[in-house]
Amino acid sequence: MNARHSGRHTVSKAATEVILNVPETRVSPLENGLQVASEDSGLSTCTVGLWIDAGSRYENEKNNGTAHFLEHMAFKGTKKRSQLDLELEIENMGAHLNAYTSREQTVYYAKAFSKDLPRAVEILADIIQNSTLGEAEIERERGVILREMQEVETNLQEVVFDYLHATAYQNTALGRTILGPTENIKSINRNDLVEYITTHYKGPRMVLAAAGGVSHDELLDLAKCHFGNLPSAPEGGLPPLPPCSFTGSEIRIRDDKMPLAHLAIAVEAAGWSDPDTIPLMVANTLIGNWDRSFGGGVNLSSKLAQIACHGNLCHSFQSFNTCYTDTGLWGLYMVCEPSTIQDMVHFVQKEWIRLCTSVTENEVARAKNLLKTNMLLQLDGSTPICEDIGRQMLCYKRRIPIPELEARIEVNAQTIREICTKYIYDKHPAVAAVGPIEQLPEYSKICSGMYWRRE
Repeated sequence: MNARHSGRHTVSKAATEVILNVPETRVSPLENGLQVASEDSGLSTCTVGLWIDAGSRYENEKNNGTAHFLEHMAFKGTKKRSQLDLELEIENMGAHLNAYTSREQTVYYAKAFSKDLPRAVEILADIIQNSTLGEAEIERERGVILREMQEVETNLQEVVFDYLHATAYQNTALGRTILGPTENIKSINRNDLVEYITTHYKGPRMVLAAAGGVSHDELLDLAKCHFGNLPSAPEGGLPPLPPCSFTGSEIRIRDDKMPLAHLAIAVEAAGWSDPDTIPLMVANTLIGNWDRSFGGGVNLSSKLAQIACHGNLCHSFQSFNTCYTDTGLWGLYMVCEPSTIQDMVHFVQKEWIRLCTSVTENEVARAKNLLKTNMLLQLDGSTPICEDIGRQMLCYKRRIPIPELEARIEVNAQTIREICTKYIYDKHPAVAAVGPIEQLPEYSKICSGMYWRRE
C-alpha cells in the first residue's frame, strides 16, 4: 500500500512542478489576422508549425478529400525547392517535417534545433505559399493516397469511427471521411487544390505556433517577414462553418467470417468551448479503458473494467470524447467475442445510467486526479506543447493556462450526474458495428437501455 501511495504522491508532486515551471504563452496577431503564439522553455530544440482552421468539414461531396490531398502535395516541391532539395535541406539540418489533416484542421510542422528556427519558418512558409502542385506529382500522390486508403481499411478501429461519423452526422460534412471516396481521389485535379488554398488559407484562419527554445519576438519578426503577405479575410468575411446535426442511428456491417466484433456507441456531446466539455471529460475518465493485457482486474478503478475483466466480456474497450467546434461524440469503442456482445452492451449502458444517477464523490475525485495527470503527462516535449497551443488558439482563440484548466476540472459528483443526465439519459445514440454482430441487440432495444435500469 505504501509503495503505491508514495508512487501516487511522486506523480502529483511532479505534476505540481510542471505547473509551476510552465513559461507563459505569448500571443501576437499580425495585421492580416494570423496569430503568432509561442512558449519559450529555453531548450536547444523546438517545434514550430502552422495550424489552419480548414479540414474535411469545409469540403463538399464533390471535393471531399482535397484538404488531405493538399497535405500530401506540400512536400513535393515549391517554386524554389525541388522535392529532393527540400528533403536534403531538412535532413542536413537534422530536422523533421510533418503534416496531418483532421476533420476541422490541417497542420504542417517542423521539429528542429532552436538555432534553425528561422530556416524552419521559412521552409514552412515556402511549402504553404509556393507549392508547385505539379501534374506529375499529383498523379503519383493519387496512387499513394489510394494505397493509404487500403491501409486504413485494415485498421478496424478507424473503419468503425468513420462509420460512426457517417451515421451520427449523416448528410452533413462531419459524416464524410478525411481521405474522401475513391472516385474523388481519382478525380481531384490541380484546380481543386488551388481553389481550396485560395478559399481557406487566409490569415485569420491560421496560427503560427512554436514551443521549446523559441524567442517570441524573433518568431513574430519571422512571421511578419514570411507570412505578412498572406491574404486576410475577404470582403464578405470567411466562409461559415457548415452546421452538422447529430442523428441517433446505426450502421451494421455483419461479417461472420471475422473473429471479433468491433463496435462503437456514442451520444452527441459538447463542442470545444462549451462549459460542459470538461465535466464530460471527467465522465469519460470515469468509464476509462481496459485491455486484456492489463491484468489486475480487481484493483482497477473503473467499475466497467472490473465487470469486463471478471465476466470476460470483451478483449478491450476505450471511452472517448471527440470534440469539434460545435458538437462532439462521447462514447465507448469495444472489441468483443461474438457471444459476449449483448452482455457487454448491457453493462456499458448500465454504467452510463449509473453516471447519471448514483456516481460517488470518491469515484469523481479519482477521475479528476487521473484526468489532470493525463493532461500534464501529455504535454511532455515541445511537439505536444506546440500542438496544444495551435489547437487551443484555433478552438478558444487563446491558450488556457494549466491552473485554469485544473480549476475547471474541479467538479463534484452532483455536477457529473447532472451533465451525464443531460447528454446520456433517454438519448438516442449513434452505433457503428462491424464483424460477427448477430448478438448485437436491435437498435430500439439499445435506445431503451438509455433510460431504464435493467437489473
